[in-house]
Amino acid sequence: MREVLTAAKEEGFLTGQRLDHGRVENLDLTELTFQKSTFCKCVFTGCNFCAAAFYDCVFTGCAFQDCRFQGSFWKKSELTGSKGDGGDFRRSRFKECTIRDTRLRYINFTNSVWERDEIEETDFTESAFQESRFAKMQLKKVDFTGVDFFKAELKGVDLSGCILDKIILSETCRELRGAKIHSSQAAVVAAILGIEVLA
Repeated sequence: MREVLTAAKEEGFLTGQRLDHGRVENLDLTELTFQKSTFCKCVFTGCNFCAAAFYDCVFTGCAFQDCRFQGSFWKKSELTGSKGDGGDFRRSRFKECTIRDTRLRYINFTNSVWERDEIEETDFTESAFQESRFAKMQLKKVDFTGVDFFKAELKGVDLSGCILDKIILSETCRELRGAKIHSSQAAVVAAILGIEVLA
């Protein structure tokens, strides 16, 4: 896989490829454009994807270890059964993407933008979404435990099917203004506001 990606870097793009069970380490893939390519059970370690773009790409059963994706752009791409704990996705943008059964814990998504994405059964435990924007999202069984949403825009987002335990908000919880939550989640907000809810 290294040879294919290195050659793609020289051209600036990778199109219509399928790569299976590949492993690469410390590869510089900055500003590379990926189009209609599929990655199955591939492992990326210490790779630099800063400012890379992913159009109609599929990642299945892949692992990203200590990889950087600052300023990356994702459109109509899919992550399934993958993991990328501890990655850096600051200022990244996800548009019309699908993420399912994936582990994205302890990741920095600060200043990221999410539009019309579908996320299901995915773990974002203790990730940072500070000052991020969300619009027209479909969320189902998403774990946001301990996530930092400080100054994020969640207006119109349905969070009722998500885990919101120990999330970090501003003192006024203005991040949740206009968002939808389940009545059972109200205690989380009340605790942040210093309100004691009696059973």
